[in-house]
Amino acid sequence: MRRDVFQAIADPTRRAILTLIALQAMTPNALAEHFDTSRQAVSKHIKILTECQLVKQEQSGREIYYHFNPQNMKEVADWLAPFQQMWEDRFDRLDIVLDNLKNKKK
Repeated sequence: MRRDVFQAIADPTRRAILTLIALQAMTPNALAEHFDTSRQAVSKHIKILTECQLVKQEQSGREIYYHFNPQNMKEVADWLAPFQQMWEDRFDRLDIVLDNLKNKKK
């Protein structure tokens, strides 16, 4: 099944996993300690994140460490960019209105 990045980040648990491993690589057990679900449930979320290439795994001895792969998050950033620009334009116009009101009071 082909999954995309947006499906992966649609789930709050998967977003939380990405936030955790963005700070440092973690094993599945270490990740599972942060959630009230089973380790198996966390592993299923990791599998989806891995399929979307948002997570890379690295074997170190008997442990598997999961790393955040920021390359595929660019698709999300590119999609959000026009919305970010729209809000920045609106805040810039609001700043002008507020400055004009402030100057009229003087």
